[in-house]
Amino acid sequence: MYTLLGPDRNTYTSTTPGRYGGHRRNRIYGRLDCPSALRAVARGGYVDNRVFFADEHTAITAGFRPCARCLPEKYKKWKEAAL
Repeated sequence: MYTLLGPDRNTYTSTTPGRYGGHRRNRIYGRLDCPSALRAVARGGYVDNRVFFADEHTAITAGFRPCARCLPEKYKKWKEAAL
């Protein structure tokens, strides 16, 4: 069983693992193989705020933004829309 974050920012149990990871406090989501996230996890500072999403739409609906490192094109579009 996997614990995922839903569009309402509440956790729920799923039989399917999340496809995206995120940082709860910074409200960033990205790929599970993101180099920045993997470095942060290795240092141990990221783990307490780590969340997972079933899909990208759920992450966006929950108010998370794309990671600039592993999703640069999506981040660029998000940044342009935010201005």
